[in-house]
Amino acid sequence: MGKDEDIESRGGDDQGDLTPHLASESGKSSDGASHDAPASSAGAAKEVAKEDEAEPTSKNAADDTGIGQRTLSNITEAASNIDSLIDDHEEEVSEGGRTVKRRGVYLLPNLFTTGALFCGFYAVVAAMHGDYATAPIAILFALVFDGLDGRVARLTNTSSKFGAEYDSLADMVSFGVAPALVMFSWALGDLGQVGWSAAFVYVACTALRLARFNTQVGVGDPNYFMGLASPAAACILACMIWVCQEQGWVGAALPAEVAIASAALTAIVAVLMVARVPYHSFKGLDLHGRVPFVAIFLVVLAFALVTVDPPKVLLMASLAYAASGPVALLLRGSDDT
Repeated sequence: MGKDEDIESRGGDDQGDLTPHLASESGKSSDGASHDAPASSAGAAKEVAKEDEAEPTSKNAADDTGIGQRTLSNITEAASNIDSLIDDHEEEVSEGGRTVKRRGVYLLPNLFTTGALFCGFYAVVAAMHGDYATAPIAILFALVFDGLDGRVARLTNTSSKFGAEYDSLADMVSFGVAPALVMFSWALGDLGQVGWSAAFVYVACTALRLARFNTQVGVGDPNYFMGLASPAAACILACMIWVCQEQGWVGAALPAEVAIASAALTAIVAVLMVARVPYHSFKGLDLHGRVPFVAIFLVVLAFALVTVDPPKVLLMASLAYAASGPVALLLRGSDDT
């Protein structure tokens, strides 16, 4: 009995000794598993983070693409809506002996015509603000643009009926309404009914001059205008205002006799536009052929003369051209008698 009890007690001791070892081994194994688990979870977290970073980038790219496509579709829809609101121009042209219809207008010559129209409008706005230094120069710029649009159309073979009508309407604004309103705002307004009557006569004669010119295209000698051209008439009034502004004759400082002379000049120029007085058109000048060397020298002298005093020189040149028609008519009449 004592031996059995001793054996059992020792067996219990052995089992007690084994239990801590098993517990320690299981603890070690559990600790290893616990150390391995955080490592694997950290790697998985990094991969998820990378995926989360990649997803917003792809989403942003997709969003940008969608926005670009929607913007393009909106622009296309707006353009189609505008095109449906504005009727396209269509005119008949002669091609190869046949009459065909063409849609659209030529851009290049009409750009110059639009530039002339804008300069005339700007001259009116400048005069309304009392800027009589800029207003006449704007009219002179309109004259330059008007001289270019027709020549560009002929050189590029882009002449059209639409361009001719558009040019005529732009001339009415730039060389009819604009000079009259600038002159009225500068000097004629102080003359009462005489002043606005002179301004209206100028506008009406410009309209009559342009209407007659449009109905007589291709009739008569192309080297001569019948009546003073509206750009030349506008140049006279613009240079007159420019010269007086350089002298300080603006507002209260404007002498009464200068205002009366301006009204008379406006009326005379208006009558010359509708009178049956021939003026040289200079369309017969050959700018492509050779000229004597002295011609280039004269051009240089002309530029030098203009730079001395641009407003006075241009006024004298435009007045000389306006007087050339009646003088030539009188000389022709004396030769016939």
